[in-house]
Amino acid sequence: MSAQESRAPRVKNRAPAAIQITAEQLLREAQERQETAFRAPKQRVEDYEELHEYQGRKRKEFEDRIRRNRSSMKEWVQYATWEASQNEFARSRSVFERALDVEPTDINLWLRYTEIELKARNVQHARNLFDRAVTLLPRIDQLWYKYVYLEELLQNIPGARQVFERWMKWEPDDKAWQAYIKFEERYEELDRGSAIYERWIAVRPEPRVWVKWGKFEEDRGKIDKAREVFQTALEFFGDDEAQVEKAQAVFAAFARMETRQKEYERARVIYTFALSRLPRSKSQSLYTAYTRFEKQHGDRAGVESTVLGKRRIQYEDEVAADSKNYDTWFDYARLEEDAYRAEVEEDPSYSPEKVRDMYERAVAQVPPGGEKRHWRRYIFLWLGYALFEEIETKDVVRARQIYKTALQLVPHKQFTFAKLWIQYARFEIRQLDLTTARKTLGAAIGMCPKEALFKGYIQLELELREFDRVRTLYEKYLEFDPSNCAAWIKFAELESTLGDYDRTRSIFELAASQPALNMPEVLWKAYIDFEFEEGERDRTRALYERLLEKTAHVKVWVAYALFEAATMENVESEEGHADPERARAVFERGYKALKDKGLKEERVVLLEAWKSFEAGHGTEEQQEKVQNMFPQVTKRWRKVDESGTQEEYWDMVFADDEREAHPASFKFLQMAHAWAKQKQAAPLPVQEDSSEDEDEDEERGQDQEEDEDREDERVAHSASTARRLSPEGDESDDGDD
Repeated sequence: MSAQESRAPRVKNRAPAAIQITAEQLLREAQERQETAFRAPKQRVEDYEELHEYQGRKRKEFEDRIRRNRSSMKEWVQYATWEASQNEFARSRSVFERALDVEPTDINLWLRYTEIELKARNVQHARNLFDRAVTLLPRIDQLWYKYVYLEELLQNIPGARQVFERWMKWEPDDKAWQAYIKFEERYEELDRGSAIYERWIAVRPEPRVWVKWGKFEEDRGKIDKAREVFQTALEFFGDDEAQVEKAQAVFAAFARMETRQKEYERARVIYTFALSRLPRSKSQSLYTAYTRFEKQHGDRAGVESTVLGKRRIQYEDEVAADSKNYDTWFDYARLEEDAYRAEVEEDPSYSPEKVRDMYERAVAQVPPGGEKRHWRRYIFLWLGYALFEEIETKDVVRARQIYKTALQLVPHKQFTFAKLWIQYARFEIRQLDLTTARKTLGAAIGMCPKEALFKGYIQLELELREFDRVRTLYEKYLEFDPSNCAAWIKFAELESTLGDYDRTRSIFELAASQPALNMPEVLWKAYIDFEFEEGERDRTRALYERLLEKTAHVKVWVAYALFEAATMENVESEEGHADPERARAVFERGYKALKDKGLKEERVVLLEAWKSFEAGHGTEEQQEKVQNMFPQVTKRWRKVDESGTQEEYWDMVFADDEREAHPASFKFLQMAHAWAKQKQAAPLPVQEDSSEDEDEDEERGQDQEEDEDREDERVAHSASTARRLSPEGDESDDGDD
């Protein structure tokens, strides 16, 4: 048998059967259908002699089992249970008592003993057993519960209360006290229940017990008593921070009770009292409850105050986790400033100490190490602090001290922050102290010169219209960094704005003579644009010629040609008019220069610009001339390494390059391309729609295709032969034209 055949069949239908069979039914059927040979024999007792014999035999078996395993309570219980089933209760009690002598602390033994007495309706015996059991084992709550349940079941309420009193003397857990109170509630003895709560509090004064007692008094309608309970609890816990934190549940329950009684002001006072004595980081749950209360029953100001408190807790937790998280400090500062503005609108004398304290804590978190990237966010805390003091509190002295402290803190020998220096200088200008502002920026440039400082100082003097000082600053700026083209251009633009064009040209000339520039193309463009705007075509042309001596970039050639084709505004002389011939000559010069250098992509760029120019200024012949100068993209092969491996690449073939390199083959190729174009332009013969000539047309078409293929092969062979035989031919060039 194969493994697949021996495998058990899989159950595909897992749906429940229509008729369900219970386990009880299965057991019953198994008992009923048991075969006679294997069924236990039934023994029938006919008279008292047989009964006594049966009982004696069973007793002997039980005694033997107990003698062999005296410590097994299971054997004792089975023996006593069997005696009770024979209505021999005296013997059953004797067995239980003997077992209790062996193990008097076995809880299960006591429970089975009392259970048998109760089944036999021996109530007094059961009471005596429970009394003995709880006296011997007073810490076993199960025995007390059974005892109380028995007395209550017998409607012996004073007896049950007496049992509870005996139990409470042992100070059990909370469930026992709660059971006693529920017992009194069932019989509407609420004053007794209140007294039990008072005793419970004396034994275990925990917040949850106070809360339950207050809720109990509220449910029975004793609101004044409930308030007294909560007030007593608050007095018990006192004003200590640890105790108040422990009593948060009491405060919350007290406030909720007042809310249910529609005493909203009382509830608000309770919340405020609790939150004022708890640190923010330890009262999040209470703040949540207070926020919910204000949203439901408070006014707009109360809700905003609550939300503000909640956000403060959140920010405190975040800065406690990471004190160098300056983004959190920014959000915290914005929160406190908004709260301060809201308070000042209602009370102009409101103190800004809370905002100041927050800023002082924030700026105390100095970044570690001497890397500037760690200080970038931190320095803005100082700026925000200074602006707050200047704008909101109008404390100029304090703001000035903040700026000075921040400047002393920054290690200027390693790095500096131009924004800090400039903001301080502008602050002094707002205070009408121009001398101090200039001294500050001068000290900054002398101590740690940088581009942003020069720009800020120059902008400041420009706003003050101190142009002589601006010139001096530009000179210092360019002495510091003579390669900065942007500085040269701004300096020249300043002189141009002031109308001093000779000075402007001098600045541009001085800049162009620098040995090293970071962006020379930008400088030359600015110089050329200046001369062009001034209508100096000759000067502009001379600048282009000078620039071409330095660099023959295709963009320079294109810009030069377009300049010649452009008309100068506000220039009525001949210099202002466009000269297309000059532009065309520049294009030709540029094309030749790029061709001499072997630059193909740049030549294509120039031809594109030339083509656009001719489309607007040239004739059809001139346009066709430029169009014919565009290259053809062909596929060629070249060697990769010395092993002779070749790779395929695309190359641009210019007509003039081929004419100069291979004149014979180029002429032949021109003839071949002309013939191909003529052939493509010839109209196709019209086919007659005749079913009789279809076969002939098909054969004629096939013959025509074969003739065309042979003609193409012949032309290609002739072209390759011409190149190979040409004395100027390049044997290494295997490209397809």
